[in-house]
Amino acid sequence: MILCIDNVLSTDELDLINSHLKDAEFVDGKLTAGWFAKTVKNNTQLSTKTTVAKELRNIISQALKRNRLFQAAVRPKIIRPMIFSCYETGMYYGSHTDNALMGSEGNTMRSDVSFTLFLNSPNDYSGGELVIDTSLGEQAFKLEAGAMITYPSTTLHRVESVTEGKRLAAVSWIQSFVRDVNEREILFDLDTLKQAMYQKHGKTAEFDIAAKTHANLLRKWVEV
Repeated sequence: MILCIDNVLSTDELDLINSHLKDAEFVDGKLTAGWFAKTVKNNTQLSTKTTVAKELRNIISQALKRNRLFQAAVRPKIIRPMIFSCYETGMYYGSHTDNALMGSEGNTMRSDVSFTLFLNSPNDYSGGELVIDTSLGEQAFKLEAGAMITYPSTTLHRVESVTEGKRLAAVSWIQSFVRDVNEREILFDLDTLKQAMYQKHGKTAEFDIAAKTHANLLRKWVEV
């Protein structure tokens, strides 16, 4: 399931993040790429060892925790530390699939869901679309600042070359409590239905059945 979520970050949070990124230290993006991805990755990213990186990750982590849509759709168990990427004119990230296993020995996670959180306006740069290979063909995404796209880590995807300006984004990978993408979508649909039923009719016998079904499917599919 591919999901676009608006307003993950507030205007104040965006302003704070971008003010920190303006003068921050960026390094070669190949440092965190897998052996094959290194051959197609051409960008820079905020040095992960800085205090700034930790502060900005915390801001986004708090935003993700409070975002009900993100929580319901993704069911995050583990979220990798965010990488803050920068694409300037001529930079790109060629077609690749994210590593299935991430982290160091003893702290390894499986990547189920990837996300890109856009940090500056699409009017600030030309090109730079995130292109995802789907069953309906390639789909391109270029969202407003503060918006996020989540998509299965199993997909082939790329970032088109930036032809003018600068593209800033935070990216990360998630191990979900629910491994299977189809099961996550069923749970998300049921949760959406349950909420809509409650808002429209309150607590009814039908709502109770929907809530029971949702809870029991969670018990069946969640990996703890």
